[in-house]
Amino acid sequence: MSGFLSNVSTPEKAENSSVTPVFQDADGAVGVGKKRWYVAIVNHNAEVASAEKLTQLGIESYVATQKTVRRWRNGKRKTVYRVVIGSMVFVRCTEQERRKIVALSFIFRFLVDRAAAHDFGRPVAVIPDEQIRRLRFILEHADTPVEVSAANYDKGDKVRVIRGALCGAEGQVVTTPNGKGELSIFLGILGCARCEINISDIEPLK
Repeated sequence: MSGFLSNVSTPEKAENSSVTPVFQDADGAVGVGKKRWYVAIVNHNAEVASAEKLTQLGIESYVATQKTVRRWRNGKRKTVYRVVIGSMVFVRCTEQERRKIVALSFIFRFLVDRAAAHDFGRPVAVIPDEQIRRLRFILEHADTPVEVSAANYDKGDKVRVIRGALCGAEGQVVTTPNGKGELSIFLGILGCARCEINISDIEPLK
């Protein structure tokens, strides 16, 4: 996760941390903008708890998790959800709501887009709906552990998965150190989601 965080930075938290946000019927207010996906930075290992608090306030949120089976020493197995992108909660809200959310005690700040920096500073990063959809798709359907790392599209062909649980997903194949095939799905500012894949299950994307 350090690779991903090294490519982005975050703005200072709002000075007034005692603001009590009001989210109900916010979309009905005059001049309220469109709801978009933003990335809230929270305490490590507090991603799920933070998302639950946002839900209680009527705010749509998403934590990138993947279902996995953990085996204990006594041989028993338990299905758990592993957080794939630590310290981050995706929040879908308007800009007006976001300015209130950043004042919540459990929200440190919002991710900014370093690549879009200009003379007036760095804008808050907005994640396109399609990239959230891609991320959810691969986390829900991949048969192997998914890791999100800094984008690396220097080599490899664009491909489409033609069979299996990830059928229809588009991405790029890279070679892992152990020589196995790996599918890398571009997620914009988030980087790339990667998982092992059988080369026979993909075809070139024209």
